[in-house]
Amino acid sequence: MPPRTRPCSAGVRQERLRKAEEFWRVGRDAMDLADPATDVADAAVTLFVHSGIASSDVICCARLGLFSQGEDHRQAIALLAQADAGSSTHLATLLELKTEDRGRLLARAGEPRRARSRRPRGRAPVDRGP
Repeated sequence: MPPRTRPCSAGVRQERLRKAEEFWRVGRDAMDLADPATDVADAAVTLFVHSGIASSDVICCARLGLFSQGEDHRQAIALLAQADAGSSTHLATLLELKTEDRGRLLARAGEPRRARSRRPRGRAPVDRGP
C-alpha cells in the first residue's frame, strides 16, 4: 500500500509543533506532579510517544513539505528517514514504547522525587523550519 501523506503548509507545521509541545508538557507535568509517579507513568509515556510523532511531522513538514497521515507507523518512520535519518531511528525506538512492557519505565518513574529532580529534564521540540 502506498504511503499516505498530507501536504504541509507553514500553518500545519505550526499546529503540529504546538501539539508536540502540548503532549510533551502534559506528560512531563504528570510525571512531576504524580505521587507516586507510577500512578501516571504509563499515560505519561503515551503522551511522550505522541509528542515524538507530532515532532516527526514537524521535521517532515519543514524538510519535505508533507507528513505521514496513516495508521502504519512504519510509513512515518520511512518518510522521516527521507528528511532526517537519525531522527527516524529515534522515532522507531520511541514507537516501540507503545507496545513494550513498561515495567522498567514504571520502576524508574517511581524513584523518590528528589532523585527524579536531579536527573536532567528533556527539552520540548523546537521548530527549526526553513
